[in-house]
Amino acid sequence: MLGAGRMGAAMAQRLREQGYPVAVYNRSVERASQVASRIGAVTAPTPAAAAEWTAGDDGRPGVVLVSLADDDACRAVYMGPDGLVSELPPGTIVADTSTVDPGTARQLAAAIVERGGSLLDAPVSGSVPAALSGGLTVMVGGQDAALESARPVLETIGRRVVHVGGSGAGAAVKLAVNAVVHSLNQALSEAIVLAERAGVARSVFYDVIADSAAAAPFVGYKREAFEHPDTAPVAFSLDLVAKDLRLILALADRVGAPMPGARAVAASAGQAIAAGLGAADMSAVARLLRGESHGADPAPKTSG
Repeated sequence: MLGAGRMGAAMAQRLREQGYPVAVYNRSVERASQVASRIGAVTAPTPAAAAEWTAGDDGRPGVVLVSLADDDACRAVYMGPDGLVSELPPGTIVADTSTVDPGTARQLAAAIVERGGSLLDAPVSGSVPAALSGGLTVMVGGQDAALESARPVLETIGRRVVHVGGSGAGAAVKLAVNAVVHSLNQALSEAIVLAERAGVARSVFYDVIADSAAAAPFVGYKREAFEHPDTAPVAFSLDLVAKDLRLILALADRVGAPMPGARAVAASAGQAIAAGLGAADMSAVARLLRGESHGADPAPKTSG
């Protein structure tokens, strides 16, 4: 497991609980050691060492899962000194769950193929609790054969694994899905503030919307963050929302897809970040709309 942030750590824990041996690498060695110690995994000192560790004694290729913050982090972990491609055992399958540009996914896939491996861009949809329970949706771009080899691992973290196309298709579908998620976050933030201003208690409004036609899974698992923004842990920061929206709009520009709603959501996220809420949970858009103190400290993060 390359990347031991919230989702990476949760996926690694799920795999260990289901009996898989796991090695964990993180650019912060301390973070990797903490996660590995907690879940009973080993710590890999470099991405290259992690890839070598996955190769079984019986010669079967290993599976490397990747969960990193952005395109630059992926390039550094793949292509940097002692990076993933530097000592990749032939036949290794890399399943990258990061949210990146489809072009980046294809570039990294080419580098992995050149070393004799295969890369699946396999981003996931779902929360940390879904990762811990094996309830993620996995959107896979890449070759059929590589997917079938990695399927047992992916089906351990995901209740549904969907092959959406060739290299880069998984990344594209994830950006399309996140366009909806971030629009939901904006709409829910506005609706909560509207109900509050009209004199309705926040919890009462949430009871209704959580059982309404608008009750997407997102509405359910974000309840704590929206109802108790001062104490709920950060699950997905506004900085990462803005990163996603930059990728979404860049892809939209390349393929000629009009996305006026996504552009409005990006502008709102930018306002919240400019107001000092970048490290806060994405639900902090509601705090901005309430006109709360822009410099207020966000709730503490659950992981690094």
